[in-house]
Amino acid sequence: MTRIAVIGGGRIGEALIAGLLESGRAVKDLVVVETHADRGEVLADRFGIRVTDSVTDASVGADLLVIAVKPGDVDAVLADLGKAELGGDRDQVLVSLAAGVPTARLENKLPAGFPVVRVMSNTPMLVGQGMSVVSPGRYAKADQLDLVSEVLDAVGKVVVVPETQMDAVTAVSGSGPAYFFLVVEAMVDAGVGLGLTRDVATQLVVQTMVGSAALLEESGQHAADLRAAVTSPAGTTAAALRELERGGVRSAFLEALHAAKQRSIEQGVAAE
Repeated sequence: MTRIAVIGGGRIGEALIAGLLESGRAVKDLVVVETHADRGEVLADRFGIRVTDSVTDASVGADLLVIAVKPGDVDAVLADLGKAELGGDRDQVLVSLAAGVPTARLENKLPAGFPVVRVMSNTPMLVGQGMSVVSPGRYAKADQLDLVSEVLDAVGKVVVVPETQMDAVTAVSGSGPAYFFLVVEAMVDAGVGLGLTRDVATQLVVQTMVGSAALLEESGQHAADLRAAVTSPAGTTAAALRELERGGVRSAFLEALHAAKQRSIEQGVAAE
């Protein structure tokens, strides 16, 4: 079995661990690095896994070294990995979930030719419904990329793209949950304004979102076709959509995603 060291026991690290165990990974094949003792105790009690505060210790015998820390903490992790005996007789791979950190920066801090895979996941990973996008570095082989994809499949869906598309991915799916939550918030507030209680409005909006996403995925139809099927001529939906179009909802999303992509580019440059 693949042995996995998760470096960082925060929400994303915990979500990955929970998903891996739920998918059948053995407890003995997982170790988490957590420098905060209280947090480490929580993870050990919750999952029964081994917790250590040493990156060097966790890297021994690990096939996948998963960096699940904030971008600002990556350099400290890389410094610790520099003290470890990486590679050797194991086909080790570094997997980075740190937003905005290019594979080249990671590769430059590791032994020559060490394989790196960059990942952009989003917060629905916390409930096993994440969207993870992976990009191989210069030295990652096809079977290593397949292994990383298989591991991430335990917490949602996985797509492989060239690293040049990672800024666009960040804008669409990385930041995407926030756009979704803003729309939900706006619809709930509008429902309250129409006289519904906040609890009822929330239930209506959330289930409508969940059901619509399921219909879109399972029907295989284009979103525009499903929208048209709900929109009767001169009906209530047509009236609502006319106002949304008048308010520039499409152009607002276009500008928002362009802004997110540009900010991702700027953060990547700063990280190099």
